[in-house]
This record gives sequence, C-alpha cells and structure tokens, in this order.
Amino acid sequence: MQISKGIFMKSIAWTKYGPPEVLKLKEIEKPIPKDDEGLIKVIATTVTAGDCEMRRLDFPLYLSFPMRIYIGFFKPKRIRVIGQELAGEIVEVGKDVKSLKVGDQVFGTTGFKFGAYAEYICLPEKSKDMSGPLTHKPTNMSFEEAAAVPTGGLEVLHFLRKGNIKRGEKILINGAGGSIGSFGVQLAKYFGAEVTAVDSAEKLEMLGSIGADHVIDYAQEDFTEKENTYDVIFDVIGKSSFSGSLRSLGENGRYLIANPNLIKIIRALLNGGKGNKKIVTETTIQKTEDLQFLKELIEVGKLKTIIDRKYPMEEIVEAHRYVETGEKIGNVIITP
Repeated sequence: MQISKGIFMKSIAWTKYGPPEVLKLKEIEKPIPKDDEGLIKVIATTVTAGDCEMRRLDFPLYLSFPMRIYIGFFKPKRIRVIGQELAGEIVEVGKDVKSLKVGDQVFGTTGFKFGAYAEYICLPEKSKDMSGPLTHKPTNMSFEEAAAVPTGGLEVLHFLRKGNIKRGEKILINGAGGSIGSFGVQLAKYFGAEVTAVDSAEKLEMLGSIGADHVIDYAQEDFTEKENTYDVIFDVIGKSSFSGSLRSLGENGRYLIANPNLIKIIRALLNGGKGNKKIVTETTIQKTEDLQFLKELIEVGKLKTIIDRKYPMEEIVEAHRYVETGEKIGNVIITP
C-alpha cells in the first residue's frame, strides 16, 4: 500500500498481543489507493469475538504459531491495525477501477489484511490475495447496520450451504445470539428450516423476534441431553459437546462447527468416514457474489442487523472489554 506523505488520520494501533488496553488511539499517515484500489472513508466498523481473539492472538498452537511467524513473534509488526469489516464511502479510486466511483456507498471485509479500525482504508475493487470482498451497500441499511453484515453473514451462508439445509428440516444453532448466530437464525429461516436457538436467557427474546421457532437457555438446559433430534446442528462458538451433538443428530444429520478447537478437528477427521452423519469444520471462503446475495436479501427485507451498542473510536478499549464479556446481543459498532 502506498502512503501519502504528511496527511494523517485517526487509527487504532495494535501495539502488542494482550488485553484491550494494548489498543491505542494514534494518528498514522493516510493511505492512497493503488491502480486497482478504492480509498474508503470508514463510516462504521465492528468489534467481533474474532477481533478480540486476534488482538490476544488467542488461538490453538497450530494456528497461533504460524500467525506469530507471519504477523510478528513477540508483537504485531506486519499488521498494525486490526478490524475485519466496514461500511463507508469511496473518496478516491485508482485508474484501473471500473465498478466503483467516488461517492459510492460500500460495505465489505478486509480479509487477512485487517485495518478497518481507521478513518480510511484502501481495498481492491476485486478480492485478491488476502483481501476480502467489497460491494455496494444495501440501500435500505444505515452504514452502522451494513458494517455488521459481511463477516457473520458470509460465515453463516458458507456453513448452511455446506450443511445443505433444506426446507422443512430442523436446525439447532448453538451460540445464536451474537454477530454470527443472529444472521444464522435469519438465514436458516429464509432457507425454510425450523430453528432452535441456544444462548443465554438475556438473548432469547431477541432470538424469538428474528424468527427462532424455539429457544433454549443453555444455563438451564443442555440440548444434548434432551430427546429432540435435529437435521443440522450449527455450533457457532465451538463449545457444544462433540459426542452429545452427534447423538442429537437424526439420520443423515450434519454437524457444522464454525470455531473448532484442535481436539474437535481431530475427532471430526476420525469420525468423518463413519456412519451417515457429516461433520463440517471448514474455513469460510469469502466471495463477492455471496456478499451481493446477502445484499439482495437485505433489500427485500429478509435479513436485518441486530445492534447492541455503539462506541466512538476513542472508546475502542471499552468496546473490546464489553464484547469479551460474552453478553453482547447481536453486534457492537464502532464509528471513527
């Protein structure tokens, strides 16, 4: 990325691996777009559980070790600003950009480039290398609502398609009340499924309001100990009992694990060829056409964003602290 000399912008510097306090408000030089990039004024971004994991580099060893090699072993060097998703306005384009123009309102993900915790960011017109997809913002959503769609929406769409969810099937979504799960409920309903949503008591009313047919307070009931069976179990947070979830699947059931630990990955590999139940632990591939599909659903009223709290960039530490409590309902928004 080229840098414009002498023009500065606000950003959140990722100074080391650790608690929220490692994030520091700092001025850095404003980027300028390459020939195939647009310069986006970031109007809204988010704090997700994934951002918090990234900040801490809190991943299993098989992931954290190569990530440290790439980003910086003792502190972040290659990536200095995190943040995965955004909505904003195009303020400048490179000479080869065809589908975007100055003034366009857009939303998308940064991919493994990160960098959304800043006033401006350069992203390519078309997803490439480690960058994520970018497209025009839904016309019936605010920037704050649109910023929260890409990461969670694309994750859910990937897994529900891998799970081959069909009309009339029963799906249970574990961890349904967060940024991924709230889109999971809505997309599963769009595909015609009967949805059981599992989360804390404080989130159950919201889950019913977005279409969940049944809700379970995980503190009061363990769904794996009930007699109910499901065609699909989608574990957003990777905390359901592996053996219990398999027992709770019916014939030809599918167990989708969005955030598996190493033990579950190994168990999935060992169980992959056994019986008639399918286990999916894949990494989501973010595609522009899928983001455009979500945009279309939003514009016909089939998908909406649940926003819990909004913070200015200056309160990014407080926002990360709140997300780490696990109490957020839907999404937490940051406005630069």
